[in-house]
Amino acid sequence: MTNSVTVDQSAALDLIDQLRVAVPEEVRQAKRVNEETSRLVERAQEEAERILGRAQEQAAFLIEERELTRAAEIRSAQIIATGEAEAEQIRRGADQYAADTLIRLEAECIKALQSIKRGLALLDERHPQADISDDGTDSEGLADAAVDQPRSHAQL
Repeated sequence: MTNSVTVDQSAALDLIDQLRVAVPEEVRQAKRVNEETSRLVERAQEEAERILGRAQEQAAFLIEERELTRAAEIRSAQIIATGEAEAEQIRRGADQYAADTLIRLEAECIKALQSIKRGLALLDERHPQADISDDGTDSEGLADAAVDQPRSHAQL
């Protein structure tokens, strides 16, 4: 049995190119999710501020009139509570959207990782194992690497 292994360079490079394309897309998608979440939260805060501002304006107007002072305070509190509740609901919706999107992204990353592992396993199946000496090293003096450790082209 020989110590050398032949790897189809074209197939290996194609697999590496596919990985280079897939991983950056996942990163860009995660950035888009984070940016979208930030925009949603910002819009929710702006809407809450607008609602609160409107509530404060209405409250100030009502307070100017003596006979409606008490009604103005009650209405102001209701408007503020409604605005805060709406803002909280928008924030929760934005958080849920972000969580759902990140869960989908995680699933895609897991699929990509599984594809990578299948590709590596296929390459391992195509090539015979190197001879192992009595001290646990191969003929080049290198100990076997763990299955889950990253590999370079040289290790293939």
